[in-house]
Amino acid sequence: MGIIQASIPLFFLLIGLELLWSWRTGARVLRLNDSLSDLSCGILSQLAGIFTKLFTIGIFIWVADHWAIQRFVAAVPSWPERAPFVAAAAFPWFTVDAAALASWSVVFVLVDLCYYFSHRYAHEINILWAGHVVHHSSEEYNLPVALRQSALHGLMSWVFYVPLALLGVPWRMFVACNAINLVYQFWIHTRAVGTMGRVTEWVMNTPSHHRVHHGVNPKYQDKNYAGVFIVFDRMFGTFVQEEDEPVYGITKPLKSWNPLWANVHVFVQIAKDAWRAERWRDKLRIVFGRPGWRPAELGEIERPREVDAKTFEKFDPPVPAPLAFYGFMQFTAALVAAFVLLQRAGELPLGLMVAPAFFVALALAGVGGVFERAKWARPLETARLFTTAAACAGLILTGLAPGLVAWAGLAFCTMSLAVLWAYRHELTQTELAPLM
Repeated sequence: MGIIQASIPLFFLLIGLELLWSWRTGARVLRLNDSLSDLSCGILSQLAGIFTKLFTIGIFIWVADHWAIQRFVAAVPSWPERAPFVAAAAFPWFTVDAAALASWSVVFVLVDLCYYFSHRYAHEINILWAGHVVHHSSEEYNLPVALRQSALHGLMSWVFYVPLALLGVPWRMFVACNAINLVYQFWIHTRAVGTMGRVTEWVMNTPSHHRVHHGVNPKYQDKNYAGVFIVFDRMFGTFVQEEDEPVYGITKPLKSWNPLWANVHVFVQIAKDAWRAERWRDKLRIVFGRPGWRPAELGEIERPREVDAKTFEKFDPPVPAPLAFYGFMQFTAALVAAFVLLQRAGELPLGLMVAPAFFVALALAGVGGVFERAKWARPLETARLFTTAAACAGLILTGLAPGLVAWAGLAFCTMSLAVLWAYRHELTQTELAPLM
């Protein structure tokens, strides 16, 4: 089990504590529609990782095997990859391998430095921003937002870690340190923690620093890129102190709970703008220039505008309680299916993973559509539930699955269809974000 997967129980424990804090203080920091959208994006990211991690880690391994400096300069030592702490019989019941500890510590810092530049350029280059924007598109700031990750950004961010492969860093050390880096960043996505003391705030990335990074306020835009160590922002001139609580989100609000659209909407905008631009130079600048830039014939450049927390309106279309319950149950079913799929990822051929991953993605898109009250959610959900019910009936008839599981699936689809059609007239919105 990977480090991130092993941390999932801790993630949900901390989310529970944040909910308790919210209840005790009266601060409404979580909304069901927003949090389900966050978690849906996280599920899509994990499912995409089944197919993309082999590619990105494979590149790292290939570069390290063929171009690492140790292959050309014999005097450069390899990185000790062994465990830095070894069990011992006497107190304190472990010994420290100083060379290995130093090796792991240096690699961890280097990974965080690479993360800083990967994160910074994801805000400064439009095509990279298209992959990263999903993480910023929530208008809340809470622990579920930490799980709101892109399904596509990993296909582009790997290039920033290639220098580690050139230095001969073993791929297992890179993967482990990168995972620990990402796990650390989970807890800083909260409003429940203020500042943490002068020394901590000067060295480490904290909730206060990262709230600034998620702010849509002009004074906070494109600041505090740190993963673990805020000192990199201080060194490279991108640090800003939190003065007042930011307004969260993106300059051009997403206005959708659809995780598929959250992952592709900026790519779609880039493609449209590049197609309409008259000069090739402008087409390239649209793709590789700063986010928001566009030539004069396409209108004014998009710039951050001042926002006021008191007047800022969050995207929050009302949904009848039974329909919201329907959406929650569909999400729960998709979550269970995704968990089983991730657990079996190492056992099944990649080709057999595509179809179930596709159905999970459709289910999550449908959940988003239901919470938007989108008109397209009605035919999508109807077709999906009918298909799943037919599959369950087929499993019952052929005996290819445990009878209890197949019958439970058929009953769930039947009841879901009944609720969906009882409230189908609520799914009428056509002005919200499209399915794709």
